[in-house]
Amino acid sequence: MATAPRLSFAGYAPAHFRWAVANGVGTITLDRPERKNPLTFESYAELTTLFRALTQASDVKAVLLTGAGDNFCSGGDVHEIIGPLVEAKNAGRMDELLAFTRMTGGLVQAMRACPQPIVAAVDGICAGAGAILAMASDLRLATTRARVAFLFVRVGLSGADMGACALLPRIIGQGRAAELLYTGRFMHAEEGERWGFFNRLVAPHSLASDALALARELADGPTVAHGVTKSCLHAEWGMSIDAAIEHEAQAQAVCMGTQDFERAYRAFVQRETPQFEGN
Repeated sequence: MATAPRLSFAGYAPAHFRWAVANGVGTITLDRPERKNPLTFESYAELTTLFRALTQASDVKAVLLTGAGDNFCSGGDVHEIIGPLVEAKNAGRMDELLAFTRMTGGLVQAMRACPQPIVAAVDGICAGAGAILAMASDLRLATTRARVAFLFVRVGLSGADMGACALLPRIIGQGRAAELLYTGRFMHAEEGERWGFFNRLVAPHSLASDALALARELADGPTVAHGVTKSCLHAEWGMSIDAAIEHEAQAQAVCMGTQDFERAYRAFVQRETPQFEGN
């Protein structure tokens, strides 16, 4: 079977967010700071397209997701998304509502299927779909002023949005997730770190550099192995322990067949730091 060609994403130019590639890290910046970086129909679709395409990236080993200004993302744009959805509801076009919810869920599916580890750098407001983007990332760094809310209930919707009822309990526990999803209240930064939603808190002035350093550390690691780890973390939720052990045995054997595995051994013997090349 022929393998798909590997592609460079350095020249990718999205229309609805900023994108840059450097030193193996692809950085997505939601860039509407005057509105706290809300999402639109177009940005949802374009983000999904990018994450799906990254499965073939040759120059992106990790992804950094952040927001411009002092906020991460305020969720779906009230005027550009919520308003049209209400109009569709009033016109009886229920198929459009289902198409939208499936489309937004598709973004989370694309993020989870993307083999690169995703680091979310969260500052300020992280609400609604913005909270989902952070939740769907693999690692989350935040400033002490970050505030997270799954506020769907506040607009008459359930907390069951874009996989939140499946993903959030696995991160912070069932009871804590239920509280946030039922109440829609804001979770403050210290609480988020204590509950395990944030991996760590940093000062606002160092968020960009600390998150980039973490992403670069991941990008410098064994690319195939990181992809296997992410795949196993996702796939094994629905497995028994015995099935997971067999799944990991097969996955680890694949990693042992890579050149990076041999490079690490040679470096260890020579007392050097391994230089992974992603194959």
